[in-house]
Amino acid sequence: MLRVVQVENGVVQGLPAADPRITSFKGIPFAAPPVGENRWRAPQPAKDWEGVLKAHEFSPIPMQVRQELDDNNIYTREWAVEPDIAMSEDCLYLNVWTPAKRTDEKLPVYVWYFGGALQVGHPSEMEFDGERIARRGIVVVTINYRLNAFGFLCHPEITAESPEAPANFGNLDQQAATRWVKRNIAAFGGDPDNMTIGGQSAGGGSVMSQLTSPQNEGLFKRAIVQSGMFAKIYPGSPMPGYRKPLEAAEQDGVKFFEYLGVSTLAEARRLDAAYLRDKAMAFGHWGFWHTVVDHTFSVGDPFELFLQNKRWMVPVMFGHTSSEFLSVPACDTAEDFKRMAAELFGDDAETYLQLCGMESGNIEEMKKKAAASGIEFANRIIARANSDTGANVPLYYYNFDAEIPGWDNPGTFHSVDLWFFFETLAKCWRPFVGKHYDLARQMCNYWANFIRTGDPNGIDSTGEELPRWDVITSEAPFGMLFKDKSEFSREQPGELMKFLVRQYFKNR
Repeated sequence: MLRVVQVENGVVQGLPAADPRITSFKGIPFAAPPVGENRWRAPQPAKDWEGVLKAHEFSPIPMQVRQELDDNNIYTREWAVEPDIAMSEDCLYLNVWTPAKRTDEKLPVYVWYFGGALQVGHPSEMEFDGERIARRGIVVVTINYRLNAFGFLCHPEITAESPEAPANFGNLDQQAATRWVKRNIAAFGGDPDNMTIGGQSAGGGSVMSQLTSPQNEGLFKRAIVQSGMFAKIYPGSPMPGYRKPLEAAEQDGVKFFEYLGVSTLAEARRLDAAYLRDKAMAFGHWGFWHTVVDHTFSVGDPFELFLQNKRWMVPVMFGHTSSEFLSVPACDTAEDFKRMAAELFGDDAETYLQLCGMESGNIEEMKKKAAASGIEFANRIIARANSDTGANVPLYYYNFDAEIPGWDNPGTFHSVDLWFFFETLAKCWRPFVGKHYDLARQMCNYWANFIRTGDPNGIDSTGEELPRWDVITSEAPFGMLFKDKSEFSREQPGELMKFLVRQYFKNR
C-alpha cells in the first residue's frame, strides 16, 4: 500500500482508511496560506517542508458562518453536526484516498468540489468520505477553497494590483488544486491524463465555471455536474449562479470597505479574519459573494457558454433530485396568472394556461401545476442544444427520485443524493434499508465507470450488467431514474416541461 509518497513540496505520510486496502491522506497543502498579503490574491505556490508531513487529519475548514445545531434545519440535522469544527483562513489543503499499491498503476482520478452556495461547506463533511469510490479503483481527491468574502470579494485596488487574476479566488483555488493534482497524482498511483472533475450545488456550478474557463485547456477529461445548472423559468424566481460583471462587483467592494471603516486594500488585509467574516455576513445577504465575470477566468455565464459550445468539449454527467428548486409563478390571482402567461408566451399563452388548469380558476391549483424544476429545465435545454448544434459530446442525464426515510418525511431534498453517490449511507442517521444500499451501490458504480472511461455503463459489484444508460439527445430526451432501483426511463418529459423547453428555443 502507498502509505508514504513524495510530492513536489516534500514527503507525505497517510493512514489506512477503515478498509486498510485504501490509504487516506488528509490535509496536504496545495498552495500557500491565503493570509496577510495573500488575502484576495490568486493562490500562491506552497512552500517546501522538511521531514515527513503526517497527513492524518483534515485541515481547518474555510472561514464561514458558524452552523448552529437546529433540529428544524434539515442541513444542520443532516451534515453540519460539529459546530466547533476547526476553522481558519489558512485553508488551502486537499485530501486523497488511493487504492494503489504502486506509483505506476495509472488509476483514474476524481477531483471533488463541495457545495454550499459558495458561502459555507467543506470537504471534511462526513458524506464526502472517498473510501467507497476508491474501492472501485479510483483515486479520489477532495479540496478546500475560499468562500464568501474571502473567496469572492472584488475591489478596484485588487484589480489594479493583479489584473491577470482580479477576482474569483475561490474558483482559482479549485483550479490550483486541480493543477496540483495533475502535477502530483502519479505519486499516489493516479493517472494525470485521466482526470474527472465533479461537484454538487455550488460545487456543480463551480464545475460549470471550470468547464467554460479558457484557462483550463487539457486540465480534465470529463465532468460531473450535480444540481449545478440553472435556467430561469418565471419572473421573480431566485436564480442561483447569476454572474455580476467585475466592474459592478468592484463597486460593491468599495461600499464594503466603507462599511468596514477602511480606505485601502492594505488596511483590509490587516483585519482579523473572524471580524471580517462576521462583517461580511452582516453586509451581504446569503449568496451576495459569488463568481463574477472577470474577463480572465470567467468570460460569461457558464450556462450560455455551454449552449454555444464555448466550453471544453468533454463528456458530462449531470442531473438533479426530483423535488429541489421548484420554480413557481409569483401570482396572487388568476388574472395575474393570465397576464404573466401572455407576457412570457404570447400567442402560445392559451396552451400554457390549459396545461396549468386555467379552467379551474383556482390560483393555488394553477400554481401547483405550473411548478417546474429550474435545474431539469436547464439540463434539458443543454441536452437539446448539444444535439441541435451538432456538438454531440456524450451527455448523461439522471433524476434522483428515491424514497428517503426519516421522521421528517423530507422527500428528495437538495443534496440528499450525495449519500448515495459517495455510498456513505452508513454515516447517516436516517433508517436506510436494503433497497437504499442496493441503489447507492449502483449509483456509485455508475459514477466510478464514468470517471474511469466517460461512459457510466458496465458491471455492477454483483457481477451483473448495470441497467443500460444511454446518452440524452433531442430525439431521445431520456435519462437514468434513480428510484427504488436504477432504471433507464424512456418516459417523455412532462407536457409542461416540453412546452417550456420549446418556448425557450423559440424565443432565443
